[in-house]
Amino acid sequence: MSIPPKIDSGQLHIWLAAVANKDANAFRSLYDASSPKLFGFALRILNKRELAEEVLQEAFVNIWNNAGSYQASLAAPMTWMTTIVRNRAFDLLRRLDHDVEIDADNFDMEVMNALEAGDPTPIESLELTQDAKALARCFSKLEGLHRQAMALAFYHDLSHSEVAEQMKLPMGTVKTWIRRGLDKLRTCLSKLEAA
Repeated sequence: MSIPPKIDSGQLHIWLAAVANKDANAFRSLYDASSPKLFGFALRILNKRELAEEVLQEAFVNIWNNAGSYQASLAAPMTWMTTIVRNRAFDLLRRLDHDVEIDADNFDMEVMNALEAGDPTPIESLELTQDAKALARCFSKLEGLHRQAMALAFYHDLSHSEVAEQMKLPMGTVKTWIRRGLDKLRTCLSKLEAA
């Protein structure tokens, strides 16, 4: 397996800006630099190579068509593209199994960090630790909007006021949801540790 080169977030941003202007050469460079990691991520969700390839293709069509909507202030380029791949993978899972339940708001922090890191990340390094699994399990138990507020605050590094603006909610509501969410996570993690 060849090790993908280090991904420079600044360069990805430059290529995305060029792709927004329909620059095919920039799109090729963006694809070459990011597709190994994005494919690994899709494969981790779908567990089948042909499905991961299908999702990766759909995701890059989406990236080509929506590069103009990318906002650097909301997410790093790799995070934005990973979210597209992730949503496509979850859409495919839903099409294949109508009964499948997927927590689309639950970002896997270790996977996101691995994808954004400059270090090579073979698929094996994307395996979750027990702590991350426990956190993901507890995070999925939060109510949808509370989970979304916390994801924006912690995974996208938005301030309470930015979360409130994005979700079109009063800042007091957002602060309360995040505080309660953290309390629920603490309680849930404590129970899992005690078990």
